[in-house]
Amino acid sequence: MTAAGRPRGARRVTASAVADADDSDRYKMPPPDVAQFVERPQSPGLSLSPDRSSLLYSFRPPPYPFVSELARPELKLAGLRIDETQNSRSRMSGQTGIALGPIPATEDEINAFQDFKGVPPGATLNYVSWSTDAKSIAFTVRFAGPDVPDEDRAPPELWVADVETKQCRALLPGRGLNTLFESYSWLDPDTIVACVVPEGRGGRPQKPPTPRGPRVQSNTSGNVAQARTYADLLKDAHDADLFEYFCTSEFVKVTVGTGEATPFTSESAIYTRCEPSPDGEYVIISSVERPFSYEVPCGRFPKRTWIVNRAGKTVREVCALPLADKIPIVHNSVREGPRAINWRPDKPAELYWTEAQDGGDPRIDASPRDITYTADMHEDANAAGVPTFQTDLRYGGVSWGADGLGLLYESWYKTRTLRAWVVDTFKRPNRAPRLLFDRNYEDSYDDPGSPMTRRMPNGAYLLAQMTGPLPTDGWKPAEFKEWETGVTLIFSGEGASDTGDKPFLDLYNVDTGATRRLWQCRGEGALERPGSIISDAGGVEITLDTLKILLSRETPSENPQYYSLELGASGDALTTRRITDFPHPHPALVDPPKQILRYKRADGVDLNATLYTPPGYDAARDGPLPTIMWAYPREFNSAEAAGQLRDSPNRFTSISPMSPLVWLARGYAILDGPSLPIIGAAADGVEPNDTYIEQLVAGARAAVDACVEKGVTDPRRIAVGGHSYGAFMAANLLAHAPDLFACAVARSGAYNRTLTPFGFQAEERTLWQAPETYMAMSPFMFAHKVKKPILLIHGEEDTNSGTNVIQTERFFAALKGNGAEVKMVLLPHESHGTRGFESVCHTLAETSDWLDAHTSVSAVEAAAEKDKKEAELAAKL
Repeated sequence: MTAAGRPRGARRVTASAVADADDSDRYKMPPPDVAQFVERPQSPGLSLSPDRSSLLYSFRPPPYPFVSELARPELKLAGLRIDETQNSRSRMSGQTGIALGPIPATEDEINAFQDFKGVPPGATLNYVSWSTDAKSIAFTVRFAGPDVPDEDRAPPELWVADVETKQCRALLPGRGLNTLFESYSWLDPDTIVACVVPEGRGGRPQKPPTPRGPRVQSNTSGNVAQARTYADLLKDAHDADLFEYFCTSEFVKVTVGTGEATPFTSESAIYTRCEPSPDGEYVIISSVERPFSYEVPCGRFPKRTWIVNRAGKTVREVCALPLADKIPIVHNSVREGPRAINWRPDKPAELYWTEAQDGGDPRIDASPRDITYTADMHEDANAAGVPTFQTDLRYGGVSWGADGLGLLYESWYKTRTLRAWVVDTFKRPNRAPRLLFDRNYEDSYDDPGSPMTRRMPNGAYLLAQMTGPLPTDGWKPAEFKEWETGVTLIFSGEGASDTGDKPFLDLYNVDTGATRRLWQCRGEGALERPGSIISDAGGVEITLDTLKILLSRETPSENPQYYSLELGASGDALTTRRITDFPHPHPALVDPPKQILRYKRADGVDLNATLYTPPGYDAARDGPLPTIMWAYPREFNSAEAAGQLRDSPNRFTSISPMSPLVWLARGYAILDGPSLPIIGAAADGVEPNDTYIEQLVAGARAAVDACVEKGVTDPRRIAVGGHSYGAFMAANLLAHAPDLFACAVARSGAYNRTLTPFGFQAEERTLWQAPETYMAMSPFMFAHKVKKPILLIHGEEDTNSGTNVIQTERFFAALKGNGAEVKMVLLPHESHGTRGFESVCHTLAETSDWLDAHTSVSAVEAAAEKDKKEAELAAKL
């Protein structure tokens, strides 16, 4: 470490370490044409006021902090990474300031905002939220950054801004918040419950000079307790003490107008949740309790949930769940006991929760599989839960509406089934649940969309129901079924199709299932996508005449901007009024040409990819280019779903520094996101990964052939790359399809599946259940077959459960031991994604050097000559 506390550079190890010793410990800068993407401006965040009259702008700092900030000490405890000087999650980002402006009615009002006053210079803001009456905005203030000394770092403080005066002030001056699990919650427009560091807390526990005793773990009862390879688990009793010390908090209730604060809870605890009821009279409280575990993260520790009233007095015990270390690793597994404990948004204070009837294990047959219960706190705070819904698949949530209407969802991973039911949440007679749809959720073309919600005066969200005159054309008449609701909802969807996404708005008759297309993106050079309803202030009715929806619009060359989409009774778009004007993030590369390729795999499966070429490129004039194929394989149950297009040719070409598109600036063609489906229907006894290598190679070969056929790609000069599971893919392709690629770039990958023995990605079987599959999928086992150069990049502090840095270290050793041309770059203080400014620049520099060295004409010709000579020698031997 340097005197300033910043590491001098990335640890870089190569197969020719002596030759690289002169610069192996220094960060490198990429070429200028690539470096331009690192400091791209960030658009501010937007938040609509509850009364829908104003826009709150949150301004963001540069996206990449210096590595010196990432290098700050952090505690790694029970799956958390903690900055102990601030008693918060480490490496938090935030905002540099906030401002308020009207929802523009004219172009002159775009960006006509006013800054809030009183926030200390250099402060970082987090957890920004509105009061329900839109008169106040709460947020936290802390100080962070390379210029902030330790003595000025402290837990965040709670602040509040007055919307009318634009003046900000500390609400709990000198009292630090504990934001490791919670921050604060609005109880009503003038009352906040804040999660604070316990008053008078002593010093942190000190590690004893000698261990208290050995580390002992046991399974004397012979339980089956499988777990993924989690990072940052507790290691000993001292870790457990530190976890308890830093995570313990108190709740205080503070009045916004006066700043008066009073205790809300009677004792300190590891509080993880504070959720007020819609009427603010009750609060859900949750905490984590001992005994802790050395085998699973804190999300599975024993947990207690209870209800307190407005005065903080306990009025109901909901559950006390034991350690959850035996949840099966298969999909649709859940924790035993009450889960998804929430308030009904359509009631003042009615609790609902779900309990598995199969013990949380989807391998056990049960009908029903899940039951959802409700309990009204105002009627009887301690009444037993009333069974309200039941599902035979895994419960997936409820969308609540007015007058007892609800949409109940259930799903099942093995069959990719999604069902939605119309339910009467008031449990009136003769109103049995009615099936709304039963579909395969992998089928994007058949997706009806999701119901839109509207904000209520108390801050809750309910299904947006259309009232007033409705269009009579376009509806399919049908008789009402079972019971009549008379409700018409608004559905929005992506509108996936063979020609690309065309988002839509539909009127959806709940009783008949009939739909009427209200609006759809035309797809003529622009991608438009509906967002929130912005004409729902004060609980007013929503009609065709009054409906206004926030709309984003983008083109390949224009970054997304927001508009107000205003519809009329005819259902036609009357107005799309622009309300933002964000700067282009990379004006030096505005409109790289792109096209969506459609092609087939050798077995007939339809595939697609997006091909980008440098601006001004002409295939006939300029000839084939070096090409980078950047991909991420995905599992599917059917070839039909795998072949569907899930993109738009009109999407904005956004280029972040970690995107492969930066290499357009250096004359490369980019094949981005080619579909590499791994298909297998478990119901037929065939798991997708049983033929992973065969399908992966077939998909990659089809993608390469499609690019070459276009005349864009030189087949000798193709690099393959990816991040995480994409890095795993790239390594496998070098091992099993050596003729396709000149080199590879693999970032933060996993290469030996025996190091993730209890499943990975969508694989549900353990190593001992499918040893052949685990071995066949591991490029580590085929290191001797990798003959093309590969660049391995990994963060030394990777927290992802499947990609510990040891994966890259061991793979590098295996490749080097078999004589492969390989370079490994380990980035100090980086996790699964690269965040530090120097690390991002270094990654770009290493990748640029690697691609230039191995995809040039001279390089591929030299490699071909080398291969020829080795083949001739092998033939003689």
